[in-house]
Amino acid sequence: MEDASWKAELKHYLSYIGDNPVLHAAVIILASLIFAWILDKVIMAWVRKLTTKTNADFDDKLVELLHKPMFYSILVFGLTIASSVIKLPESVTSVLFPALFTFLLVLWTLFGLRITKIILKRMAINEKHFHLLHNQTLPLFENLALILILALSVYYIFSSWDIDMSAWLASAGIVGIAVGFAAKDTLANLFSGVFIMADAPYKIGDYIVLETAERGEVTHIGLRSTRILTRDNIEVTVPNSVMGNTKVINESGGPSTKYRIRAQVGAAYGTDIDLVEKVLLEVAHNNEAICSYPDPVVRFRTFGGSSLDFELMGWITEPALRGRILHQLNSAIYKKFADHNIEIPYAKQDVYIKEFPATMSPPAANIDDDGKLNLAQDKSAG
Repeated sequence: MEDASWKAELKHYLSYIGDNPVLHAAVIILASLIFAWILDKVIMAWVRKLTTKTNADFDDKLVELLHKPMFYSILVFGLTIASSVIKLPESVTSVLFPALFTFLLVLWTLFGLRITKIILKRMAINEKHFHLLHNQTLPLFENLALILILALSVYYIFSSWDIDMSAWLASAGIVGIAVGFAAKDTLANLFSGVFIMADAPYKIGDYIVLETAERGEVTHIGLRSTRILTRDNIEVTVPNSVMGNTKVINESGGPSTKYRIRAQVGAAYGTDIDLVEKVLLEVAHNNEAICSYPDPVVRFRTFGGSSLDFELMGWITEPALRGRILHQLNSAIYKKFADHNIEIPYAKQDVYIKEFPATMSPPAANIDDDGKLNLAQDKSAG
């Protein structure tokens, strides 16, 4: 009813210039072209000047992307009305209208893809408000948006040409079920990759330790697998389904990449423990790789079986430096202990014999003055 009213109103105004339908169509096309030109060159230019005054660049990009689809939308709208005024044959309109709709849909699809990409990038920058969307998950969301927009666009294009999509959708569903059973491991890796990117237990550049003892730097996080470069310069590829179901220690996690290193050493019983603590702190302060904040500390851990066990703890800037700096600390500790005559106990056993049984006469040559048993044989005997 409303459609008939606006058409009648349009015919009423067009009657002032005659009754020729071709003339009416030409006027409509010309009017739409003039209006599209005014919108593009005058109105959009004025809006563009306003957006240049703002600090944000999103509005500038939005105006830049909008002018072309809006210009052609007005032209196609005018062509559609002009075609209805001329009353073209159905064989022509059945091709013309879907072709015009397809052209417009392609333009707006390109606009949607570009503006969605810009929006997602801006959202990824602001991780505080959008925790799931960041630089690592940005490609995933861009691909999902691409698939969704293209799927909707293809569906409406086929619908405009009166192509029944129900059979296609049913076939796609059957194929999807078959593919799901055939590639269940691949799909498991895919979904695990999505969850890893969304949850972000680690990121590229982090040093992680797996439950199976592999340790290295994360070099790549994909939808199927995660790659780790070990200290031996060997790349380990782990499926995401495994990464999602195992314990992962992120040594670079936390508020900073600092890592606490521990050097353990034992001192003999009777050693001055204050001297040991002083020497260990001196070793830490003399090593430039040990951070001055937080300060290195020494802890007297326990009374061991044959030693007093100490632990020197200091912070380093990167977990990757752990092996080299621990080597430097152990070397310096050994030299400093030798300089201060601090004994580092090692596994040894001394056998003491309190007395021999009365029926046994011990060879005097085999017992030293301290009561130790000399196990060496007397070569002159016998």
